[in-house]
Amino acid sequence: MASRKPAEARRPAPRIYLVTPQAADPDGLKDALAGALAAADVAAVLLCLAAADDRSLINRVKALAPVAQEKGAALMLDGHPEIVARAGADGAHLAGIDAFNAALATLKPARIAGCGALVTRHDAMLAAEAGADYVMFGEPDESGRRPAFEAITERVAWWAEVFEVPCVGFAAALDEVEPLAAAGADFVALGDWAMRDARACAEAGRRLAVVETAA
Repeated sequence: MASRKPAEARRPAPRIYLVTPQAADPDGLKDALAGALAAADVAAVLLCLAAADDRSLINRVKALAPVAQEKGAALMLDGHPEIVARAGADGAHLAGIDAFNAALATLKPARIAGCGALVTRHDAMLAAEAGADYVMFGEPDESGRRPAFEAITERVAWWAEVFEVPCVGFAAALDEVEPLAAAGADFVALGDWAMRDARACAEAGRRLAVVETAA
């Protein structure tokens, strides 16, 4: 069974998990990423890579990884577990339990393995049992669709109440940040909207601080 949280345990204050737009030109993303990282406390950056050959992907990651890592943020790749080590990333985020299980041997024990696109509670529990470092709820699928926000916060609240493995709640807009944090998310993922203007990332950080103060 997935590790269950002791009754007396308290989760730490939620932090930001920043999601980038698809990166094809790392030079075009560097300034926006640096600005967002300077604006708020960011725990991790999920780098989404536009399709290319492995060498091009690795070069993009190597160009952007120091921007995140020098600020103390983990650099995660959206998929591509096979290049994580070669590119100097900290881990990979896998979509779905099958992709997660297939990547485990490549990533563990040295790298972070996160899992999203978890349709059912059972899938989330399977990911945790298999060794996921976190699970994510609420991110859009390839067509941009996602569950109703009420269902996302309900899933986050259920997980936070019962399990020790951290969970990430995906915020598709600024007004979703506080409800996800209040529901118990350990991290709040900011969609690529937060990369368009560093002020949005700063405001998300302020809203998380308010939730922390009120807790």
